[in-house]
Amino acid sequence: MQQIIETYGQMLLAAMGKTLTLALCGLFFACLIGLLFGILSVLKNKVCNAIYRVFVDVIRGVPMIVLAFFVYFGVPYIINKSSTTSFTLSALQAGTVCLSLNCGAYMAEIIRAGIQSVDIGQMEASRSLGMSYSQAMRKVVLPQAIRTMIPSIINQFIITLKDTSILSVIGFPELVNTSKNVVANTGSVFEVWAVVAVMYLIVITLLSYAAKMLERRLNRGRKL
Repeated sequence: MQQIIETYGQMLLAAMGKTLTLALCGLFFACLIGLLFGILSVLKNKVCNAIYRVFVDVIRGVPMIVLAFFVYFGVPYIINKSSTTSFTLSALQAGTVCLSLNCGAYMAEIIRAGIQSVDIGQMEASRSLGMSYSQAMRKVVLPQAIRTMIPSIINQFIITLKDTSILSVIGFPELVNTSKNVVANTGSVFEVWAVVAVMYLIVITLLSYAAKMLERRLNRGRKL
């Protein structure tokens, strides 16, 4: 195992960096997608509610690996078949889109729950003061909802980080894909995957600890 770390340690650390980068990119766009559909879910409009429900049900009902293949292979095929262009997606682009959609569906549920956790009287009081619905949502409801959502968002980031391993199927050089190459070069199956497991464990443990600490701080803030 020591020889694996000395020879391939830098390569595996670089792959972990790419894994974290992909997870952060996916989470960033997922937050935007989740915010959009989360707001659609709480509007008193049946069409908006239906759009939200269809998006969440479809994305959550499709396995991540199927979504990855569809985005990486299916989308370029459809575009190229209907036009004369030669459209392709890089593994990073396809991976970001895939993670954003998958994580966005879960983020929409987190944001919906966060908004609904705020007392409805907050919205009514804001509207009675002359604020529009969007102003009340932006200035009053969402700031309070975010306090509730932050621990869940960090937990979703941990899940998204682990989901990046699935994207090895489309050739993105994240940690699992790189580890497969190391195993192929060395034949050291147990040692390589043991190192990878420890790397994931360290990163995810730190993130879990950060989530718990943040949740305690927020809970103390509410009591005060």
